[in-house]
Amino acid sequence: MGSRPLRRSSGQRYVDVADNEYNRRRYYRQHRRPQSRAQRWLELLGGFVGLLTLLGIGLAVQIAPEFTSCNIKGNISYYGGQRIYHVPGQEYYSETRIKLLKGERWFCSEAEARAAGWRRARR
Repeated sequence: MGSRPLRRSSGQRYVDVADNEYNRRRYYRQHRRPQSRAQRWLELLGGFVGLLTLLGIGLAVQIAPEFTSCNIKGNISYYGGQRIYHVPGQEYYSETRIKLLKGERWFCSEAEARAAGWRRARR
């Protein structure tokens, strides 16, 4: 194979140092720098703040229409990028999810949706 350095293992036989994922992980565990307690807390706190942010955005997307009484979903199609709006009672209204970060939005009336350049869903 390649000319990797060989190392003597505890069993007194020669093995390839980076011959598999197990050895790479073992080498990493033995040679990594220890992390301070403060660094670990900062990582946990950062993850927690990110999770709360995502939950907040998700709640805003689902709760927003109930406070504003705007229940028309403006969706951007995945394949063609077409801007389509769905009104309550249509076939795919309940399955449609609004992602604000993607540019989708809620409308209060069909006239508002058409004025913004969106078309009505066919089903």
